[in-house]
Amino acid sequence: MRTDVVRGFRLDHGFQVFNTSYPQVRRRLDLRALRLHPFTPGFLLADGRTLRRVVDPVRRPAQALALLPGGPLPPRDLAALGLLTLCDAALPAALVKRLPETTTSRALRLAGLTRRTVDEALRPFLAGVFLDDGLETSSRLFHLVWRSLVRGTLCLPQDGIGAVPAQLAAGLPAGSLLLGTRMERLTAAGVVLADGAELRARAVVVATGMSRAARLLPGLALPAARAVTTFYHAAPVSPLPEPTLVADTGREILNTVVLSEVVPGCSPDGRALVSTSVLGTQAGEELVRARAAALYGADPTGWEPLAAYRIAEALPAGPPPLALSRGTRFAPGRYVCGDHRATASVQGALASGARAAREVAADLGAGSGR
Repeated sequence: MRTDVVRGFRLDHGFQVFNTSYPQVRRRLDLRALRLHPFTPGFLLADGRTLRRVVDPVRRPAQALALLPGGPLPPRDLAALGLLTLCDAALPAALVKRLPETTTSRALRLAGLTRRTVDEALRPFLAGVFLDDGLETSSRLFHLVWRSLVRGTLCLPQDGIGAVPAQLAAGLPAGSLLLGTRMERLTAAGVVLADGAELRARAVVVATGMSRAARLLPGLALPAARAVTTFYHAAPVSPLPEPTLVADTGREILNTVVLSEVVPGCSPDGRALVSTSVLGTQAGEELVRARAAALYGADPTGWEPLAAYRIAEALPAGPPPLALSRGTRFAPGRYVCGDHRATASVQGALASGARAAREVAADLGAGSGR
């Protein structure tokens, strides 16, 4: 979770959202201090000709009903989605985790949603959530994420997503962090840095990306990785005057959003900051820019490319059967944590880190910790 400043624009590494309902988030962060700015609840479906709005039928039933004539969801499917949403929101998380497991695609069909609604209304949005166009993600993870979407608010911090780890780091004792220093390998006594210096430690927790963790801990079992590329453009005028995610029903891209409508001040000069994401790491900037502009019904002339983040390990894949939480002990004195040890989310990453802390503390006799 990192934010760069490029020519005055604040650019997150990949498309990021911050969900206020995650238990670990509420427990460990001062949300008020992050100065959060919300997205519009729901999303827009775009095909290059029309924009159709999808809203939460539980939180906004009147608006959902008003959108029925000519809307993206037929009445029967709207009712089925409303019941699914109500159940996910009302059930305790512990019960949601024990629901029968299948794929997300099959779970939606079993909930009474037609294939057309799944393919044309929900798949374009959920593909961006899980980076999984086939919706092969575990239904248990889907229900947990859907529950969090209903119970919380999707936001971005005023200073970008990098403000989240910065706040966590600020709460640590002085001298706890050694930044800008590459660790080369593990040893029996601790770790060796790139400059040859050795740091001795009774316990080492590897909290890196998946491929780096595998190199440091040979034999570590890892899930497959989901890749995504996020492009940033500065547009002369905002192509959509609201803070709403736009999903591509043609599935040429995943989604696009005008971030300067979400977070005032992320653009330094009054131009609109547009974020567009696409599956994989091979997409070309010109095609993505043209498709995003077409979805808004805008002219891409004058859209200045700012940066492209090609992230090969954006999320761990989570097909069934999926272990929603795994221990962090790898070997005596060696631990590994990350969303790949739990769920593909900020909640999963924080929960895995907290579990690593508890297991280290227990093994070193330092108490249970938090």
